[in-house]
Amino acid sequence: NLYGPTETTIWSTVMNIDENEIGIPPIGKPIWSTDVYVLDAGLQPVPPGVIGELYIAGEGLANGYLGKPELTAERFVANPFGERGKRMYRTGDLVKWRNDGVLEYMSRADHQIKIRGFRIELAEIEMVLQRHEYIQQAVVMVREDRPNDKRIIAYIVAEGNEGINLSE
Repeated sequence: NLYGPTETTIWSTVMNIDENEIGIPPIGKPIWSTDVYVLDAGLQPVPPGVIGELYIAGEGLANGYLGKPELTAERFVANPFGERGKRMYRTGDLVKWRNDGVLEYMSRADHQIKIRGFRIELAEIEMVLQRHEYIQQAVVMVREDRPNDKRIIAYIVAEGNEGINLSE
């Protein structure tokens, strides 16, 4: 099993899955020249069994997002465990260490999802919908009515009795 976001040159951890492994396959241990950290909100390491956010550092780390300095500053942060001036990538994934030094993936820390290879922030879609003058509230989620056919759907609460033109 291979794990790794694009920002860390695709692969960051690896695990040979034993046929006796039960449940969701673990994401493994870091690959060569990669450091991984499971940290709390104060960027302090958490002990095995405690869920924290996964941070990745090492040779495969991207420089940031082209033309997006704010997002780069948010996701690529100073690495307090490495050489001065080095950075680490804040993945947004919640994981925990097992006692044997293997990482288990738990969930996302945000509302980002991946559909057909594209990362999508559901909260951003909700914000755009709620800017519409006749929408009071919006909730966006992923639904999979058929296997491997994920779709984004939105539920809205209209403002007053005004009709909403779906083409808007």
